[in-house]
Amino acid sequence: MRRCAVYPASPKATRPVFVLLCLAAWCVVAGGTAWGGTLQGMVRFTGAAVEQKKLPVTVDHSVCGKEKDAADIVLSPEKGIRNVVVSLQPPPPGVTWPVALPIVQMDQQQCVFVPRVVVVPVGGTVEFLNNDRLLHNLHSASTGNPIFNRTQPRGRTIPIVFKQPEIIRVACDLHPWMRAWVVVAEHPFYAVTNDQGEFRLDNVPPGQYTLQLWQESLGTVTKDVTVKDEAITTVTAEMRQK
Repeated sequence: MRRCAVYPASPKATRPVFVLLCLAAWCVVAGGTAWGGTLQGMVRFTGAAVEQKKLPVTVDHSVCGKEKDAADIVLSPEKGIRNVVVSLQPPPPGVTWPVALPIVQMDQQQCVFVPRVVVVPVGGTVEFLNNDRLLHNLHSASTGNPIFNRTQPRGRTIPIVFKQPEIIRVACDLHPWMRAWVVVAEHPFYAVTNDQGEFRLDNVPPGQYTLQLWQESLGTVTKDVTVKDEAITTVTAEMRQK
């Protein structure tokens, strides 16, 4: 039985916060559990070098520091792209979410959302945390889900339920450099690339699929893939600035 891996979002986290790299471990296909193939690979940046921008910190320097990485494009030394959302579109027929939905958390640490990108099932909940010793607020930009704008003192957990599939931007009005994304997924075959730009989807029923990749600054790219039963399929996908 295969399980999906989770990786710590930050070594400095004061309580466990995880980036869910694969949500397909417990999917139900056509009324029964199906163990298929594995789709894994890397998303690589191509083209001219990307300037790693710095954003000025204008308030709360004692907690936030003097500047922050923009983090809209983060590359590994091998040009693997972090925080790319990888999914199968459309999903395998008959796929449903498990009854017990995974717990998803997003924290605020030193005036940065950690992790920057999370995937939550339709109908699932994101628990927003605040481990900074100051006041934040959560302000979403969405169309399918209700907009929220909530103040958040230190130590308070704010759970938000997301009912429609959508990519939602989350910001903090008190600290304008802060940015994060909630991807509301209608099926389990989603992953978020790790620090090396790597991803993995387990238990994929054999067949031909379109692999869709989304990144906040690079947009959307697709790639055709074929998955065989009980086999590992390795792919490399490329994204570039437009």
